[in-house]
Amino acid sequence: MDSKALKAEFPILNQEINGHPLVYLDNGATTQKPRAVIEAVKHYYEWDNANVHRGVHTLGSRATDAYEGAREKVAKFLNAASSREIIFTRGTTTSLNLVASGYARQKLQEGDEIVLTQMEHHSNLIPWQQVAKATGATLKYIPMQSDGTVRIEDVEATVTEQTKLVAITFVSNVLGTINPIKEIAEIAHRKGAIIVVDGAQSTPHMKVDVRALNVDFYAFSGHKMCAPTGIGALYGKAELLESMEPIEFGGEMIDFVELYDSSWKEIPWKFEGGTPIIAGAVGLGAAIDFLEQIGLDNIDRHERKITRYAVEQLSNIEGVSIYGPLENRAGLVTFNLGEVHPHDVATVLDTEGIAVRAGHHCCQPLMRWLKVSATARASFYLYNTEEDVDLLARSLVKTKEFFGYEPIR
Repeated sequence: MDSKALKAEFPILNQEINGHPLVYLDNGATTQKPRAVIEAVKHYYEWDNANVHRGVHTLGSRATDAYEGAREKVAKFLNAASSREIIFTRGTTTSLNLVASGYARQKLQEGDEIVLTQMEHHSNLIPWQQVAKATGATLKYIPMQSDGTVRIEDVEATVTEQTKLVAITFVSNVLGTINPIKEIAEIAHRKGAIIVVDGAQSTPHMKVDVRALNVDFYAFSGHKMCAPTGIGALYGKAELLESMEPIEFGGEMIDFVELYDSSWKEIPWKFEGGTPIIAGAVGLGAAIDFLEQIGLDNIDRHERKITRYAVEQLSNIEGVSIYGPLENRAGLVTFNLGEVHPHDVATVLDTEGIAVRAGHHCCQPLMRWLKVSATARASFYLYNTEEDVDLLARSLVKTKEFFGYEPIR
């Protein structure tokens, strides 16, 4: 995979920031968009813009074909049994809230357990807190090892016959931990629970097969995988989706409306009230085509190589602390530089044209577990190179000097 050549496909990367070529290392927050995606959205607005499903005119038919065609691409991308199991949403957060409100609040009751980890993004934590408050269910947490991983034996001990739902991230957006989802799903099902997976940080970077993993719900966002912002999807097993009530009501999701009662369309449309995110779906379909042309396995191998190199280079800088497992981690490195606040680190790096994320990364409980208030994070994607890592390492040395550290010799 030629990352330098791929970088040329992303117009935004061909610019200078503060007099330096842009080194974009904030892909965990959002990825950049290739020309193929930009052109697909542009073409939709210039040629096919119309509302879907409702019109019989040519533009309406073309828009509907593009929208439903994107759903088919998502289903194939995740190896879902049917496109009926794919619901378009605004992203991972909306998808997880849909499961929490449309499934968990209706099914759970006092005495039931919801099992999580402390590495969860707020989007996969707060909805379950609210479910617990509304239903009387109890939150439980799988213990984490010192390197930020979980052990299968601890999953076995935490998930009990009272557990009705396990909600867990596939990949931690802070630690880079890759959780053993297939094994956790087997334990959850054996004990009578369902499993909900936050796939925001896994879907862009590795091949995901929801049937092989045997997950019940799987959520992801398009903007983290070269697609536009504001579009994502929820995969759910058909029988579970059919058992759920919609949480948004209005046009498009109805079958028949009377004055005092209404009935709903079949899945997935009963969950997509109102005018959907048509252009976003078109862009997501184009992003899937782009990524599959490169190959998810190639992307995974490339990112693991870059990440190993980054861990090595940053570990050689005195004062840098790296969080998360050193082996078998996803494409990000979260770190701190001595006593320098991560926001200050990110600000100095920006003067060198390097974009990293700094803060609690929507993981405040995890920050407390790490015993820090915040961290800096460099997250990689298919267009990043070892040269980007070298620039990051050199700039971190400059940051040390800026804040009064002795230079590394």
